[in-house]
Amino acid sequence: MTARARRRARVEVAVRERAVLGEGPTWDPATGRLIWVDILGSRVHTHTPADGTRTVMATGQHVGAAAPRAGGGLVVNLRDGVGLYGPDGAFSWLVHDPVPGRRGNDAAVAPDGALWAGSMRDDEAPGGGRLIRVAPDGTATEQLTVGVGNGTGWSPDGGTMFHIDSLTHRIDAFRVEDGPGGGGSGPGGAAPDGPRLTGRRTFAVVEDGAGVFDGLTVDADGCVWAALWDGGQIRRYTPSGTLDRVLELPVRRPTSCAFGGPGLRDLYITSARVGLARPHPLSGSLLVLPDAGQGLPATPFAG
Repeated sequence: MTARARRRARVEVAVRERAVLGEGPTWDPATGRLIWVDILGSRVHTHTPADGTRTVMATGQHVGAAAPRAGGGLVVNLRDGVGLYGPDGAFSWLVHDPVPGRRGNDAAVAPDGALWAGSMRDDEAPGGGRLIRVAPDGTATEQLTVGVGNGTGWSPDGGTMFHIDSLTHRIDAFRVEDGPGGGGSGPGGAAPDGPRLTGRRTFAVVEDGAGVFDGLTVDADGCVWAALWDGGQIRRYTPSGTLDRVLELPVRRPTSCAFGGPGLRDLYITSARVGLARPHPLSGSLLVLPDAGQGLPATPFAG
């Protein structure tokens, strides 16, 4: 990586906010807005860049992620499971699975319209969380045992899934394969009614002292952009896993990133202020790096 590829990002403030644990930026093309959450604040935020309007909705319990639904409304990864908000705001549980001391964390919608939802224990115990695939009909199948289930994304052709368990300090890559009848079973995560994850390999590792991988997004070239918690950076890795760009941020704890805006060219970055004795004034805000690259169109949850 050349010195030119490492630079202070000229970020702008999309939403000045004091979110405790901002996370999960997701672009909703149907409404032209950016959806993100404050996990510990139990809030879902939206921001419409075209006119600057925003909304804030309380969820009543910790919310790890929110994404648009194909028919309107939101799917949310909550403390006690996965829930649905209708276009009218009415709430219902899709998967209700409360476990004391465990909460939902990051989540992402796969190209086939299913939700992949991570979880973690409040004490961040290794193996205390899981990554589940939630089909549109609510069928939930466990794919992986994790410590802190975080960033998940897919290559442009959908054949590779990238995933972060933050306790491992690495990004893993899996082949996504269909079994008989569109599903299958086998080691590494699988279910009769869903895809199989095979060929697990280490895609990228963060060096000691540089921070912890948190959320990620994949661009149209197949590059993986990952946020470094306690590292104050967004890093981009080529499809071969080579680090080729480092964006230095003013905030110490960026949590995730996603492309949005006109043409999916702008990189939105969430951040946190939790646990910081002297947080930067922008910690907890939604930041944006204009014209950072080319994103992939988001798939809404099909349920």
